[in-house]
Parts: sequence; structure tokens; C-alpha cells
Amino acid sequence: MPLTQVTLNGSKRKASPVLDKPRKKTKDEEARFKDSKTEEEYSIVDRQFYPPEMVNERCSQYNNGEIERPIQTLIKAQEATEAERDFIDVSHAVIHWFKCDLRTYDNKALSLASKLAKSNGVPLICLHIISPQDYKAHMTSPVRVDFVLRTLEVLKEDLAKLDIPLHVETVEKRKAIPHRVLELCEKWGASHLFCNIEYEVDELRREATMTRQGLAKGIAVEAVHDTCVVAPGDLKSGSGNQYAVYSPWYRAWVAYIHQHPHVLDLHEAPAANPKASRQDFREIFESGIPEAPANKRPTDEEKKRFRTMWPPGEHEAHERLEKFLMEKVNKYKETRNFPAANSTAILSVHFASGTLSARTAVIRAREANSTRKLDGGNEGIKGWISEIAWRDFYKHVLVNWPYVCMNKPFKPEYTNIQWEYNEDLFQKWCQGQTGYPFIDAAMRQLNHMGYMHNRARMGVASFLAKDLLIDWRRGERYFMEHLIDGDFASNNGGWGFSASTGVDPQPYFRIFNPFLQSEKFDENGEYIRKWVPELANVKGKAIHDPYSRGAEREAKKNGYPTICVDHKTSRNRALARYKEGLGRDTA
Repeated sequence: MPLTQVTLNGSKRKASPVLDKPRKKTKDEEARFKDSKTEEEYSIVDRQFYPPEMVNERCSQYNNGEIERPIQTLIKAQEATEAERDFIDVSHAVIHWFKCDLRTYDNKALSLASKLAKSNGVPLICLHIISPQDYKAHMTSPVRVDFVLRTLEVLKEDLAKLDIPLHVETVEKRKAIPHRVLELCEKWGASHLFCNIEYEVDELRREATMTRQGLAKGIAVEAVHDTCVVAPGDLKSGSGNQYAVYSPWYRAWVAYIHQHPHVLDLHEAPAANPKASRQDFREIFESGIPEAPANKRPTDEEKKRFRTMWPPGEHEAHERLEKFLMEKVNKYKETRNFPAANSTAILSVHFASGTLSARTAVIRAREANSTRKLDGGNEGIKGWISEIAWRDFYKHVLVNWPYVCMNKPFKPEYTNIQWEYNEDLFQKWCQGQTGYPFIDAAMRQLNHMGYMHNRARMGVASFLAKDLLIDWRRGERYFMEHLIDGDFASNNGGWGFSASTGVDPQPYFRIFNPFLQSEKFDENGEYIRKWVPELANVKGKAIHDPYSRGAEREAKKNGYPTICVDHKTSRNRALARYKEGLGRDTA
């Protein structure tokens, strides 16, 4: 395949060169992993950083507890070192390592680091690492990298007002990050490093390793839960297992918060540093934010566009939250499914980058409600809180079923489905040229904004997996490489739902009709006309299917394509392919 990628404006440019040669499969890997040549060819499995796709039996070993989950690895490391870490005296500084928590308000690890520094009369130093290889391995989009770097500029200014330095540097090799972070601790004379836990597999294992490595250097590495309102592992079903269905999980989530109200306690912003910090760390204060790595650098036109569309930082996040709660939340239940309505909070970018905590959002929503019960009162507020909870749910799933982070679906048997890898159809989907107006509008919104309405996300995902029968993991990757709010757990969960391969999915035999979806969620065609200008002058219901409803001349004149596949034929093919792969007629 040619080394090209579609940019956010739909044009093509050369992809970044591979940084390291893919490693060869060992004999041990051959026993544990399936033949992934197809997956590797279509970039579903990135062998630069990861092994081939594992066999289904290995997924079962995770489920049966025969293989240690990464969260257990971290817990073991923390428990084994806790006593010795507690005895480490505070030295010359305390460090907070920012990752996906780019805020000063309600940041647990930052607050703990500040309190420890303040109580011992030493400065707090903050750190953020830019990793080109992490960006590539995690499929981070250029628009998200741009947003993160602009947010770091805001964060650096906010911290400077408190005389707190923020050091940002680029570490080329992702495996060198733990060593470099601990090296900086030693350089600044810090014996305590705080960070919030990230729940992806590599990150959990990294924090476990750093906990032990730090102790060997006399450094207490304190990784704490912060991202979720309720920490993964705190909710158990009646049988003592993690919930695999959202509805009972949500009831348990609400009940847990009601019974343990302290989980919504907000964490104080950091206290100011001693004034001497300005001189002591002058070099850090005077340093700037590095530019985006070459492999994730937007074009100049994209940068200009993103800066207009997506103002960075936690102040913007709080302003957007307050505006939503004042102006839109009361009608959220009735309007949230209509992309043209502009009725959602559009806070996902801030949750993903950590400029707004989920706790803060839930508390402010509760304060705007008529009751303190999270599942009561105003229907719009209650519904919005339940949407925030989905984010927790998918992170809980990621922790308990870590193989979803390893190119496997939650239901491993769904890898037996024979997927298509038609490049022409895939590119039509990517570029919004399928001939289905609602699908094309959604993909063009993504390519232009780095964002897509959630209802549209479900529609285009279902279309790729079931109408085109293209491996859903290609769509999952495309989303991550283009979304400004790309969050692995939520993105994976959403694709698993739409492709019927994930946790609590729609049944595989439920296949969205893209024309009916269009009529239901964009009845007057406002969304389509905005993003598909070729159809801007099409009147009435013809906007949903111009070639079959009398608008063929207008559509053809403006270059809008005919449908790339017939939905009825595709639906029957998908049903047959799913049944064949699963060996059964039920989901």
C-alpha cells in the first residue's frame, strides 16, 4: 500500500516514515498469536510497537484469570513497595507528571503533590512528555496533538502565575520515557513523583515498572485513580464480576456514588510556590512548548482552522460547561440525537485531554438539577449524567478485559467473521463519497472539524462494518487518527457497539438503514446541506436519497456520487457473513 494518509480536509499527504523496523515473530509468539498478515497490511496491527493479533484462547485466559491483568500488575507493585515508599522523606522538590489531565482544578495527583510540597516547604515542579512514538502507537490525531500543545501553553501560563514551573520536552523513543522521567526527578532533587493513572495496557505496565524502578532510586512514584468518577474495580455484580452490560452497571454506579459521596469531592488547585522558584527554575519558566512532532504536525491551514474551532484550556472547558447547563441541558433528552440541532455540550475534547474532570461535570450538573440524586429530577440533566457515565463504563471494560486494547474485540469469536478489505470502498467511506448523504455529511464533518456528532458516529460505524463489511478496526483507527476527542476506551466501545463485536452491543442482526437514519435524525436535511454542498439546493425529502427521489439531475450536475453499495443486498450479505463466522443465528 502507498504511504499516504487522508488529512482532516480530505486531501492526501505522505505518511510519516516508519521509525523502527518491525520485529520478527518469535516461536513463543507463534504459539500465542494468530497469523496477522492481513491485519498488518492494513495497519490494524502496528508491528513497530505491538505483537501480532492474539489467538482467541489467550483472550479466554485473561477472562479466566490465568493471565495477570495489567491493573493487577500495577496494584501488586504498589502494594509491594508501599511501606518503603511511605518512609521516603521529601527532598528538594515534588513533581507532578501531567498526562491526560491538563488542568489545575480538581486534579487529584496534582493536588496531592502540591499539598506534600507545601507542607514540607519545597517547590512543586510540573512535567509533560511529548512522545512521537506514543502518538503513533496510540493513533493520536494531528488535531488532538495540536489541541494538547495549545492547552499546554495555557497551562504553563496558569501555573506560572503561581510560580510553578512546567517543563515540557520531547522524548523520541517511548521506551525511554520512564528512564527520562526518573532522571529529571534526580536532576531536580525530587524524591516524590505524582501522576494520575491511565488505563491502557502499556501505560498500566509502565507505571508498575516505574513504581519499582523509582523505589530503587529512592523516589516514591505515586500513581493514583482520578480519570473515572468511580475507580475501575470498585463496582462488582452480584456474582463478584465486572459488569458487561451498561444498564445494571449504571444502576450500580449511581448507587455507589450515593453511598460513597466522597468520590465526588473536588480536589484543590495547587498552592503557590515559594517566590524563589522563579529564579531557581528560571530556565524552565523561560522555555517554550515544543512544536508538534513531524509525524503529527497539522498543515498551516489546519492549524488556523483548529484554533478558531477549538479554543484550548480548562477555562474554555468550564465556560462551555456552564453555557450548556444554562442554555441547553433542559432539552437535552429531546434534542441530543439530532446533529443539526447543536444541542450537545461538545465537551468530549475536554474530557479526553483532561481539561475538565468528569467529577466536576457531574457535580455541576447535579447542582443545576432539582435533586441531589443522579438518576432523578430533570430528564435532560439525568440523561446527560448517564452519558458521562458511559465514559467510566468503557474504561472499566478496558481494565477488566485488557485484550480490547490489543486489537481483539470484546467478543473474541467475532474475529472469525470474514471481513472485506476493499480499498476503493474504504476510501469512499473515509472521504464522504458513498452516495448516502447522511453518511457522507458525517464523514466530511469529521475530516473538516476533527469531530463528529455521536449519533452520526453510530451511523457511519454501522455502515462501514455492515453495509461495506469492512473490518471495523480500520474505522476505529481512522476515527482515532482524525478525532480531536479520540479516547481509546470510548472509541473502541463505540465501534464495538455499532459493529456488534463489543461489550453490550446492538445485536448483529440490527443493521441501520442509512436512508431511514437520515430521515429520522436529519428530517429537514440541515446537517446534510451543511456538509454536502453538492446537495444544498435539493428540496424536501429528496435530500436523503437524491438519485431515487427525483433530484438526480441536481446531484449529478454537482458531482455527487451514486450509492456505492445497495443497502438491501449488503444487509443480507452481512447477516450471512455474521452467521457463518459465529456459527449461530443469534447475537
